[in-house]
Amino acid sequence: MKKTHSVTSRILSGHLVEGGLEPGTEMAIRIDQTLTQDATGTMACLQFEAMGAPRVQTELSVSYVDHNTLQNGFENADDHRFLRTIAAKYGMWFSPPGNGVCHQAHLERFGVPGKTLLGSDSHTPTGGGIGMIAIGAGGLDVAVAMAGGAFNLPAPAATLVWLKGKLRPWSSAKDVILEILRRKTVRGGVGRVFEYGGPGVKTLSVPERATITNMGAELGCTTSVFPSDERTLEFMKAQGRASSWKPLEADAGACYHDAFEIDLSKIEPMVAMPHSPDNVAAVASISGMPVDQVCIGSCTNASLKDMTTVAKMLKGKQVARGVDLVILPGSRQTLQALAESGDLAAMIAAGARVAECVCGPCIGMGMAPPSGGVTLRTFNRNFEGRSGTADAGVYLCGPETAAASALAGAITDPRGLGRPPRFVMPEKFIPGGASLIPPSKNPESVKIIRGPNIKPLPRRKAMPASLDGKVLLKVGDNITTDHIMPAGGKVLPLRSNIPAISEHVFAAVDPGFPARAKAEGGGFIVGGVNYGQGSSREHAALAPSYLGVKAVLAVSFARIHRANLVNFGILPLIFEDAKDYARIKQGDAVEIKNVAAQLKSGGGKVEVSIGAGRSSAVRFAHDLSPREIDILLAGGLLNYAGKKTAKKKS
Repeated sequence: MKKTHSVTSRILSGHLVEGGLEPGTEMAIRIDQTLTQDATGTMACLQFEAMGAPRVQTELSVSYVDHNTLQNGFENADDHRFLRTIAAKYGMWFSPPGNGVCHQAHLERFGVPGKTLLGSDSHTPTGGGIGMIAIGAGGLDVAVAMAGGAFNLPAPAATLVWLKGKLRPWSSAKDVILEILRRKTVRGGVGRVFEYGGPGVKTLSVPERATITNMGAELGCTTSVFPSDERTLEFMKAQGRASSWKPLEADAGACYHDAFEIDLSKIEPMVAMPHSPDNVAAVASISGMPVDQVCIGSCTNASLKDMTTVAKMLKGKQVARGVDLVILPGSRQTLQALAESGDLAAMIAAGARVAECVCGPCIGMGMAPPSGGVTLRTFNRNFEGRSGTADAGVYLCGPETAAASALAGAITDPRGLGRPPRFVMPEKFIPGGASLIPPSKNPESVKIIRGPNIKPLPRRKAMPASLDGKVLLKVGDNITTDHIMPAGGKVLPLRSNIPAISEHVFAAVDPGFPARAKAEGGGFIVGGVNYGQGSSREHAALAPSYLGVKAVLAVSFARIHRANLVNFGILPLIFEDAKDYARIKQGDAVEIKNVAAQLKSGGGKVEVSIGAGRSSAVRFAHDLSPREIDILLAGGLLNYAGKKTAKKKS
């Protein structure tokens, strides 16, 4: 009998290197494409260099600059120059600052249905909008893929999201994913791929699909994916890339782990309220709340469709007094199209500030709202303090709601504005990526230029026979990577300088953490549910590793952060009984004896001695594969890979 495939299983099985598709078991897949961005890419490139590979081994790798673009000092500019020269030498394309946000630019110029994409950014699943299995990961995992290695991950279960109906006027793709977040929460997609199907799919353009897959990261999904159909072909033809298109749909009768239905015709404008993307309500329920700032852009909502809609809503009108409207087109292609159509002039005339095509305020890199202010954003995250203002209230919405609110000076349901603007997909987009730089044809002549802020990559020693120390910090549920390793204009320029950036670990939670960790010679962290949710930033594991963190004891972990902990030699353990979380206090002594023997016993259990005299035994579980155990015992993935390479040579 012929096996029926979902889109997910078809792509994964076609790229399988080791393991199988049984959910939860470790699998390894071949990676066709990689992307890095400058906040994670400098370290990823240093790691790639450390592996000794002579050239990038993927079909395509692209180094984007879209995060650290505020050049207040030499650090960011030096990183950009380093990335440009290392890309030229080792075979990567380079996208310089201003060319676009990596996810939108990649969708436009490089995305190919049926391919796998691994990116050192958690919103890499944007590529699922064009029919890719696109996964966010830590920079070290991406460096391994660039060097020709497979990507290891727990095989995800596939959830079918059945779409029917059609969006009504003023409702958008952003409202769809906000509704899913309202239903499923930030943990609803853990261990899963959300695959979209049903008759409603054909009513959504590729940019709309990409909005939905982009923000699937907030569900905790491994990734999200749409079929590749005639709407996909329409987009790729307009981008001048029709030859890269191929159809890709689920077979009739394809099996899924579970399914749920979304009736697009019942979706209304939604908003996520502070301080979580799943704290969602209908816009109508909070209409009238005054706003201080409105930001339109980010990798979620900065397509030409979104920007054109906003421009037409603003045309001939004025932004309300007291409201600061900031617009960030997603790519140079989009910005140029807006300029040539006159839509950019309409935005400027209405009073908008038009910023360059970067991530910007989404990661706290400029445009911070006022103290205690309300900022309405078309972004994907609203974690406390992420905007750069600790006490600001960040609300997430679609571009239609954002533009209506900027004009009114208060959160406004756009459905009261009459007929919405109509957007028609161009038959041909303006060729984007004119500033993209291909790899050098003479790589041997390229000199890699390193600034003084680019420090050598720290290496961790092999794990000792036993681990002991104190609980350095105890935190609660849903601790994000922003809590662990903040972003923003002060910290991001230090991404290539681990000793310097480690001084900011847990800055928003406990500023004394780095000094305490160093004084104690390292130790342990205790966390609650979903520890490490949010971005892929491996610095949230790398910097604690540098400070000597030996293990994180948590109720549960977010996927990417757990993988990053393993990659940098930090042992992730799960409370066997969540009630034991309450028994442990900051400052408690901790000891884990015979670490290797306990991890390799096969039972998935570890006994930890905690408390005065380490007299209280607490049982922990682990879901580590044999490969991950070996990585931890080696002191991290770089050491492990180095040992394997040395063994092959001998």
